[in-house]
Amino acid sequence: MIDPSFARTMARYNQWQNQNLYSAADALSDEERRKDRGAFFKSIHATLNHLLWGDHMWLSRFAGGPQPECSLDDSNAFRAEWAALKADREQTDLRLIDWADSLDAAALEGELAWYSGLLQRTITKPKQLAVVHIFNHQTHHRGQVHAMLTAAGARPHGTDLAMMNFS
Repeated sequence: MIDPSFARTMARYNQWQNQNLYSAADALSDEERRKDRGAFFKSIHATLNHLLWGDHMWLSRFAGGPQPECSLDDSNAFRAEWAALKADREQTDLRLIDWADSLDAAALEGELAWYSGLLQRTITKPKQLAVVHIFNHQTHHRGQVHAMLTAAGARPHGTDLAMMNFS
């Protein structure tokens, strides 16, 4: 299904796009970032929080370390302050890149098991599928944020993976 180069590419794409969206969001007031815009997590700030929370959760499953200190239900408020959210996003993006860079083919073999708080049971899936999921989850929610930013008058850059500078 995938190989380690997929994870390395997507981890860098994640960082590139987060820099894009956070830069555009910086042009808005805190009130505008927190405004309910009708998205699933309501606001830009809350959606970015959920996305960061998800990355922390998946990294704890893939690479070890602590799980987020709040549940999925509270993921929209994972980092209350904008500066803390941005700083944690930058650190987490670097952690994702380091994790992806450490992968070899053997690391993607087999299955990953974890306890799902949402489903209240243990889930077991192929590791490759779980790796694809983390990057798909990021892209899904960044698309929501991009739409909310655009509607708020901010101007994020394009999101096409093919436009990323791979050098």
